[in-house]
Order: sequence, then structure tokens, then C-alpha cells
Amino acid sequence: MVDQKPQYLTTKRGVFYYTRRIPQSLQVRFQSYRFVKCLHTKSQAKAHRLSLELSSRLENIWDRMRLEVLDFRTSGTRTSALGSSSVGGRDFRLSDGFELYLRLKAATKPTGFTTYTERNQRYLIECLGDIQMMELSPMHGANFRDHLLQKELSPASVRRVFSTVKAVVNLCISERGLVVVNPFVGVYIPSVETERKRKPIPSEAIRKIQTECRSANDDQRLLIALISDSGMRLSEACGLLVEDFKLGGNIPYLDLKPHPWRRLKTKGSARQIPLVGVSLWAARCVVSSSQSSFAFPRYCSVQAVKANSASGALNKWLNKRVPTGCVVHSFRHSFRDRLRAVECPAEVIDALGGWRTAGVGNLYGDGFQLDQKWNWIKQLE
Repeated sequence: MVDQKPQYLTTKRGVFYYTRRIPQSLQVRFQSYRFVKCLHTKSQAKAHRLSLELSSRLENIWDRMRLEVLDFRTSGTRTSALGSSSVGGRDFRLSDGFELYLRLKAATKPTGFTTYTERNQRYLIECLGDIQMMELSPMHGANFRDHLLQKELSPASVRRVFSTVKAVVNLCISERGLVVVNPFVGVYIPSVETERKRKPIPSEAIRKIQTECRSANDDQRLLIALISDSGMRLSEACGLLVEDFKLGGNIPYLDLKPHPWRRLKTKGSARQIPLVGVSLWAARCVVSSSQSSFAFPRYCSVQAVKANSASGALNKWLNKRVPTGCVVHSFRHSFRDRLRAVECPAEVIDALGGWRTAGVGNLYGDGFQLDQKWNWIKQLE
């Protein structure tokens, strides 16, 4: 049962929702008679504050919409009480929105940002056509989701596409003063529980793969070997410089840090990884045989890291050597399981793999030292 609360609030299973009737004169613009938004909180005080903010924003939008006046007495151009044509960017299309987004955002982003933003633009226009932003309606969000799922994108991939599209539309609403509700917000997408979970690679298979890597001793096999006992992400390994390998001390290690051609996923991803086992063998081979400043020049240059190309090539080779559902990234899942098996503390595992550790306390101090991490990772040998 839904309990009624003041300030346009309702609760369902203890979670607050903002629900408000759209003025009748504006319902045709929204193709709905009611605006409903989950506030994602069970706190009445927080819900009350969010309700006031939403009410203010909605009323501003509705006031602007009421000011719009259609004037067909001249050329049929849309005018407003403020005297300007194309109020809210009537002729501003989806392609214009993506162009604006890239112009403002891409300069400080890696090359891949433009690539996947343009890909997501193609997905959207393929589904909706290059319509005007002002023509966006609530049904477009659901239609776009169905379109992506029909292309056999995973729910996780659909969420990533939606994240970009939502950001583009929100930026256009802000920058161009568009009077439109973002239809890509709040669209239901299947939950993580329904997705196929990426599997770790069994220890027996890892040992066989490592043996083959030693025999082949080419750059692709060295890349797999380096990842297998270090827990690195593929993009992290592809973007390494030879000088990032520190092999001269008592504890050989990788100094993993961001480079202009390869950023790291999170701040915690910058770390020192002690090298043991087959990863140490691979590191020594890379350093001794290198003819470039890049550890893996096939997949890295001063312009960018070609992690997608590396993933495709390595997965093709791994396909016949690992169980169904396993890919090169599965080494990272196995790395965590192998450390659990030797009862390595979760915080040390996070520090070795560059995973984010929950809790404010983990933001204090300098973290684990190299020798502390080495004491645990050496047990993988």
C-alpha cells in the first residue's frame, strides 16, 4: 500500500517518491498527466528537501512553457512572449546536441571519449532519427532501451549508453534553455542480477596458459603472462612504459601511474604492484627485449592505448583455453579469488588490484607499503 505524505510525497516500501499532477494545459507536452520520480531515500527530512527543490524546478519549467505562444500569422515560425523565435531551440536537433556536448567536454577527455560518444549518437539517431530536441517525449526512453536490447547489447552496455545520452540531453537543457523533460532519466533497464556474470579462470587453466606463454614468448603472450599474476586491467598493462618496471631492488615491482595516453580508472588505481611468478618473468622479458620506450608498442603510442584491439586479439587466442564465459579480464577476477584463498585481508586485495575500498577510514594514511603487499602476493607463486 502506498502511504500519502505532504509536499507531493508518497512512500512505497519505505522509499519516498515525488508525485505531482501536471497542469492540464501542459499534459499534451508531456504525454502524461502525472510526474513521478523516485527520490531514492527513506529519510523524510531528505525527501522533504528534495521535494522542495523539485517543485521549484518544475514550476520554473512550467512557467516557461506557459510563456510560449505559437504565432502562425506570419511564416508559421514559433515565437514567444519574450519575442524570440525558436524558443528553447526548436530547430536544435539531436546531432546538434551531441556536437555541443563534444565541443564542451572532449577537450579534456581521452580519445576514446569522442569515439564512444559518437557511437552512442549513431545508436540514438538510428532509433529515433535526427529529431529536434523539443520533440523528445517520455516514450522515447523506453523505445531506445528496447532498440539497444534488440541489438543484443548487454544490460550493462545499455546503461553505459544511457549514461552518455542522459548527459547530452541534460547539458542541452542547461546550455540552450530547452523546455523538455529528459526522457532517458528513470528508464527501467534489467538489473545486474539478470546479467551473465563474468567468470574467473580456474587455477589449472591459468597454469597451462602460463606454460604456453613461456613457450611462445611473444608480445601478446608476455602481455597475458604479465596480467595473470599481477591483477592488472588490460588497459593498465597496455599503457606501460619500460621505465615503469622497477626490477633492480629487493622487491621487483610495477610503478603503475597515469600517462597522457592512458588515464587510470580511479585514483586508487595508481599503485605499486610487487611482481611474482610468471608476471615477474614477463616483466624481465619485456625490459630485456624492448626496442621502444613503450612496453607493448603494438598496443600503445603517444596518441592512445589500443586496449580494445588487444582485448580482441587476446580473447581470440584464449577462447580455446578457458571455460565458456571467461575472457582476458577474467584473470583479474581469478586474482582476487586466489588472494582470498590464502586468506589475504580484503583491504590488501583492494590495494593490490586498485579496487576502491569502502569507508572513510581508508582515506587516511599512506596505505600499505610495498613489502606488506609482497608478503601476500608472493603466496600466489
